[in-house]
Amino acid sequence: MKTKAPNKPRGGVPAAGPEEPVSPATTSATGATPPGQSSAAANESTDLAPVVGGNLRRLRTRRGLSLERLAQISGVSRAMLGQIELGQSAPTINVLWKIARALEVTFSALISARTQAGALVLRSNESKILTSKDRSFSSRALFPFDEPRRVEFYELRLAAGATEDADAHPPGTAENLVVTAGTLEIDVAGDTHRLETGDSILFEADTPHAYRNPGRVEAVMYLVMTYAEEIG
Repeated sequence: MKTKAPNKPRGGVPAAGPEEPVSPATTSATGATPPGQSSAAANESTDLAPVVGGNLRRLRTRRGLSLERLAQISGVSRAMLGQIELGQSAPTINVLWKIARALEVTFSALISARTQAGALVLRSNESKILTSKDRSFSSRALFPFDEPRRVEFYELRLAAGATEDADAHPPGTAENLVVTAGTLEIDVAGDTHRLETGDSILFEADTPHAYRNPGRVEAVMYLVMTYAEEIG
């Protein structure tokens, strides 16, 4: 798992482009059927709107911030924040990143729901899937959020011809990414690296970077984010 922020986010996936309005609450964060998933399965997806709303309200009040103050430091309007807290809107990736930066929490802290102890099966039709505004980029969390960790695991999908910009992550953050379908170009530290299906890359993600799909088919990637400090 785009990025030009006053405070650097502490975890998660790349953010989307310029600020965009929140989308109406749907059965998944995308509001669309993920690739390879039936409409019936999509209708059973976890509704992130109430989860994000509850987490936002808890984290905001814990820091003693009013909606107006959070709006000022995050760049997200007070009205939008209010809608999110009430579970009336499911925010896009970009909006979540802005809020996470302002609250100085991990991306996953906003979308996490408590899970049971012991073995945990993450069902595909219950996935937390977030997209960019134009839905050319999607991110699916492949890990639970209820325990401290230094590693996060994501499935990323990037449409043909699309580009996803990512802000710098905290110092010491590393991204280990493998392409399982399609072709991907990654711009990092002034260099461009082209990856074909089966290729992988490991790089320090504490500088702005970008993912670009120069091919004619969707690119599918799996990303392991490793942080210098334990989060969560």
